[in-house]
Amino acid sequence: MERLHWVQHRCQQLLEGDSRRGWYSAPDGFPNKSPFEAHSSPRKATGKQRMVLAHHGPHQEEYEAISKNFKGNAIRTTKYSLLTFIPMNLFQQFHRAANLYFLFLALLNWVPVVGAFQKEITMIPLLVVLTVIAIKDALEDYRRYLFDKKVNNNTVQVFCGNQKAYVEQRWKDVRVGDFVRLSCNEIIPADMLLLHSSDPHGVCYIETANLDGETNLKQRQVVLDLPMQGGDMTLESFHSRIECENPNNDLNRFRGYMEHPNGVRVGLHNRNLLLRSCTIRNTETVVGIVVYAGHETKAMMNNSGPRYKRSQLEKHLNTDVLWCVLLLIVMCLTTSIGHGLWLRNLKDPLYETDGELSPALAAFYVFWTMIIVLQVLIPISLYVSIEIVKLGQIYFIHNDLSLYNGQLDSRIQCRALNITEDLGQIQFLFSDKTGTLTENKMVFRRCSIFGIEYPHEENAHRLKVYEEEQTEATSHSVTLRSGCSRKSLSCRSLSCNRSSVSLNTLTAESEEEEGRLSSHVQPRTSAFSSRVAKEVTPDPELVKKLSWLCSPVLPHSDSSSGCPSSLELTYITDFFFALAICNSVVVSSPSQPRHVVPQTRTPLKLMLQRLSFSPFSALSPPQIKGSPRSFAIRLFSRGKTGSFAVSPPPNSTTNSSEAFHDSNLDTSSLKQERDLSTGEDGGDAGMMNDVSEMDDDTNDLKTNTDETTEDMEDLTGADCENDADDELLYEAESPDEAALVHAAHAYRCTLRGRSGESLVVDLPGIGSLAVQLLHVLPFDSNRKRMSVVVRHPLSRQVVVYTKGADSVIMDLSETPKVGSCSEQTEEIYGHIREQTQRHLDSYARDGLRTLCIAKKVLEEEEYEVWLKRQLLAESSIENREELLLDSALRLETNLTLLGTTGILDRLQEEVPETIEALQRAGIKVWVLTGDKKETAINIAYACKLLRPSDELLMASCGSKDMCASLLKELKMKVQRVEDSLIEVTAAGHHGESSSAFILVINGATLDWALQKDLKKDFLELSCKCKAVICCRSTPLQKSQVVRLIRDELRVMTLAVGDGANDVSMIQVADVGIGISGQEGMQAVMSSDFAISRFKHLSKLLLVHGHWCYSRLANMIFYFIYKNVMYVNLLFWYQFFCGFSGSVMINSWVLILFNLVFTSIPPLIYGVLDQDVPAETLAALPELYQTSKTRLPYMFWITILDAFYQSLVCFFVPYFALTGSDVGELSFGSPINASALIIILLHQVIESHTLTWIHVLVMVLSGALYFGFVLLFSLYCVTCSPPTNPLGVETLLMSQPLFYIICTLTTVMALLPRLLVRAVYNTMRVPAALTSAQTGDVDSEKFCRRMLRWNLSHSRVRRLPVCADNPGLEHSTASVVS
Repeated sequence: MERLHWVQHRCQQLLEGDSRRGWYSAPDGFPNKSPFEAHSSPRKATGKQRMVLAHHGPHQEEYEAISKNFKGNAIRTTKYSLLTFIPMNLFQQFHRAANLYFLFLALLNWVPVVGAFQKEITMIPLLVVLTVIAIKDALEDYRRYLFDKKVNNNTVQVFCGNQKAYVEQRWKDVRVGDFVRLSCNEIIPADMLLLHSSDPHGVCYIETANLDGETNLKQRQVVLDLPMQGGDMTLESFHSRIECENPNNDLNRFRGYMEHPNGVRVGLHNRNLLLRSCTIRNTETVVGIVVYAGHETKAMMNNSGPRYKRSQLEKHLNTDVLWCVLLLIVMCLTTSIGHGLWLRNLKDPLYETDGELSPALAAFYVFWTMIIVLQVLIPISLYVSIEIVKLGQIYFIHNDLSLYNGQLDSRIQCRALNITEDLGQIQFLFSDKTGTLTENKMVFRRCSIFGIEYPHEENAHRLKVYEEEQTEATSHSVTLRSGCSRKSLSCRSLSCNRSSVSLNTLTAESEEEEGRLSSHVQPRTSAFSSRVAKEVTPDPELVKKLSWLCSPVLPHSDSSSGCPSSLELTYITDFFFALAICNSVVVSSPSQPRHVVPQTRTPLKLMLQRLSFSPFSALSPPQIKGSPRSFAIRLFSRGKTGSFAVSPPPNSTTNSSEAFHDSNLDTSSLKQERDLSTGEDGGDAGMMNDVSEMDDDTNDLKTNTDETTEDMEDLTGADCENDADDELLYEAESPDEAALVHAAHAYRCTLRGRSGESLVVDLPGIGSLAVQLLHVLPFDSNRKRMSVVVRHPLSRQVVVYTKGADSVIMDLSETPKVGSCSEQTEEIYGHIREQTQRHLDSYARDGLRTLCIAKKVLEEEEYEVWLKRQLLAESSIENREELLLDSALRLETNLTLLGTTGILDRLQEEVPETIEALQRAGIKVWVLTGDKKETAINIAYACKLLRPSDELLMASCGSKDMCASLLKELKMKVQRVEDSLIEVTAAGHHGESSSAFILVINGATLDWALQKDLKKDFLELSCKCKAVICCRSTPLQKSQVVRLIRDELRVMTLAVGDGANDVSMIQVADVGIGISGQEGMQAVMSSDFAISRFKHLSKLLLVHGHWCYSRLANMIFYFIYKNVMYVNLLFWYQFFCGFSGSVMINSWVLILFNLVFTSIPPLIYGVLDQDVPAETLAALPELYQTSKTRLPYMFWITILDAFYQSLVCFFVPYFALTGSDVGELSFGSPINASALIIILLHQVIESHTLTWIHVLVMVLSGALYFGFVLLFSLYCVTCSPPTNPLGVETLLMSQPLFYIICTLTTVMALLPRLLVRAVYNTMRVPAALTSAQTGDVDSEKFCRRMLRWNLSHSRVRRLPVCADNPGLEHSTASVVS
């Protein structure tokens, strides 16, 4: 019905589309068509948009006509209702071929000429299976119903037009067009357009933890130019129309516009939309209008439920079942042909036969009769058993304490319920680096500014101390907590001044900090704000230079003074200013929910005059010495091209002050540069003239050294009153942003407040500044950078600050060429770029993440031109993303490189041991990362993916032809080494094996290598390497690499990642694993399994994966064995009954044998069996390889063994009872009892683990069988016509012959398998297990020998030699007993 409703809805949209609606109307002052649409005709809204009107507005008739096509806000995640449960559940279950097959047999048994049993009996297996699955589905659906009921009955305040006030209303009664008011910490009931916020700047903060798991706050903005925000407009007078796109599942996209009654249209975007299931934070009150409700909300459209994949074992099972079907057909054909021949040769029968049927027709009927009789051969209960076993396996995996993270209180999540056995078949593992192999807890480590490096040695020492503390903390044991789960934490109801605890920072360190805070204020921990990230120790040399801002004079480049130049100081200040503002960080504190820019701003000049010092007087000529604003303009205008009056930075990176003494350009060159720049225009020329007075102040500079030292102490001291009174909390969208903001805060460049239009920043020596925020160009994977456009508070210039990947920023920061000073400018810029590049390479080799910081000063005219294009892009509906990208690319050009940062992302614990174990298990580990080559290689060495003896194969080229030749050259190189190894081995030299090859390929080369004509060479080369590292790779390339290996090599692949950029790779792989780390839950939501640490892969794959595959594979073979064995008993009987389809077993027992009596033991076996203990599997990863080889001949060995046991089970009673007068039921009774005992004991032989549960289940199965047949024999007279089982079983079980036959049959049937199993386990022990056992035996023998030696020398007073004596070596020749 939903599909019909959607078809009707879309058809009405197509038919009722207004010619006006859906066109773009540009704001005043802009053309109606963008430059990209100038030559194209306007497009109408052909079902791609929806119009939303206010529920209680003036357009009631139009609202009713439109809203009837919209869904209500009630959600229903259940599949069934009371009326539809039976038909819909049956419809879904009969999608399975096995169920259809048994339905066909049940119907076939109703045909009189082919009926084998009573009509009701044949339906029992199908009814039991259908009932069990139906009960399971009903319980799951009822649980969903209770959840839906709870959600739908939540209450919210909705505006009522009749009462002119807000009233309490249930979520399910909310409709599109309703005005909804929410308070702090309330959950949003539907997708709403933000119309009003209690924040004076129209800002609202939401937490999306319930949606994507991210705990950092997101900022949302009230629709622009809306009178309602100012308080002048009431809801009754809201007459605007909203035109937006139809519901979709894209969480990061929203397009539309709001049309006011005067015809003005305002563009709508994602920052105006509040999504269902998110939580209001740090905002007292918000009001919004519902645009999407119920199942049309983005949250519900992304709710796809558990993931279902077909495992490789299920595919093999289908093949095995087809073989069983073929075997069934052969047996039925044999019986039908035999029956036809028997009838043809039958002459003068002793009993009455149907002489009207020809032998051919009778054989045809017998064929279908045997299909019914031998139906047990097709294991219908196997599919249900596999589902039950997998649920049991998932239960034990989910509750494994070694897969539990005590710091985050999180355990493993099994989102895909049917591929547990694939964990034991992995051959290739593809891993992300950041957040997967590393902590993704970014810590500011070092930086380079103006081409000078600041190593931050004390900061490095602090990190070492922190690592030692963490090692000690993690050594304590943990237990599963019974408190709130991860999901419930984000929904905790707190006061507005106390935001919820961040899920990503529930660590030991945050708990320690919590204890130090006051008890009456609930501490609030922000995302990515761990203690190690916040407590950055400044570099003393950099602090000393920044202290000149507090000095009464400004330094210049006089080498004798040892002070920084004015341009260098400008670079340093701009660098940390950019770190503080170029982000989307939300500022708050435990006592205040949000720090914003105050409404009444103090003029800048008065604010600076309140300072206790005048840092700018020494720079200015006498007539302007008292003007701090003029100094500020000169100092922060240096980003302009041509404003250079300083020597280039020195080469040294160890001591910055000494480097300036060794500078090649001194004060004389400074004067020369000043003279060269006198012809430049504007403020720059005036600035250079002002700098000419700097030499006059040299003496003042030297006489104020003591004051400067005091100021430096003030700068670095911890006596900041503001910080002490109100600790700042930063809510960042990424750990990189948080690390950089904390680093800037360490140098007293502190971000104190943020609103939609301005920022408050503290600068050292200057104080608090209100920064006008003009635009934010957010980070995206195409640009690989983020920019903010601000009006500088001192110079009043429009400045662009950019941070991003070094590969991008270094290309965008080209050397400017301006007029006569271009040569000098190029020299300075070239030197800065050269030194910065050297530092970048050094950081990458040290495994640091690098980001470059740059700026650009815009002329007013240039900014106005760009602004028009930007506003046009922001208000567009069609191609909005493309227009915004083009606008950003036009702005971010000709940047001035300020410096670079090196951020440490520490390796997770036990990553090297985990990778080593995975490689020993035969799993090839590839690393796919977007980081630089040097960083990726360094991390690979740190995690032991690379070893010093390994040889790196570098693949980096710029064209397809070069890539082709390089791949062939590398293949030949590897082949030559392999050939030489073969020759050495053939010659009998068994020295140390040669080093392995590691392929390192960058993103550009990978693009060429993945093309159709080159991927074969790339595949061959990569398969010859021990590991492959793909650096600078995009999310699309990651998924292409995984798909290439999966499809071309036909191997089992596993992809593991933690961020949104890993989602495509995780979805393509056979098994996708998400790590619930610092980058939200996108990877987890797309994964099959979710873990919290990379080290958990070892236990998950090597132990649980091995167990799950071994259990299920052996259980499938066991099911096939017992079915074939039991069916053959009926087949052998046909040779003695004229192939008539008769059976010697009671029909009830025949049907219930596999369905009830022997169904429970395999389930226990599949859940609890352990072929190898967990400790052995963890210590010997090589055993994992033994589980990956599924031998095809094992199926046929199982079939042959079943045939042999059936022969013994049938013919031993046959020969024992030959010549007696027993009936067919008396003949079948010992056969059936022997078959039961043989099948149960067969599982005992195959089981590696026997517990009291195994014994209990098998005893109960045997007792159930014998109890059933005895009661059946005592009380059932007409239960199985035409036979009469009354008294048969009681008579046989009272005779010793019955037990002799059962015992002899069981021993003869199982003895060959028992002997073969013993010989096999003796001769074919895995080499890894043999070596380990040998080592244990040797160690035990050694201990015994030491004990005997000590006893024999006990009379001599000396230190006894024992196994615990560290000074004793095992190879000591003197130790001989």
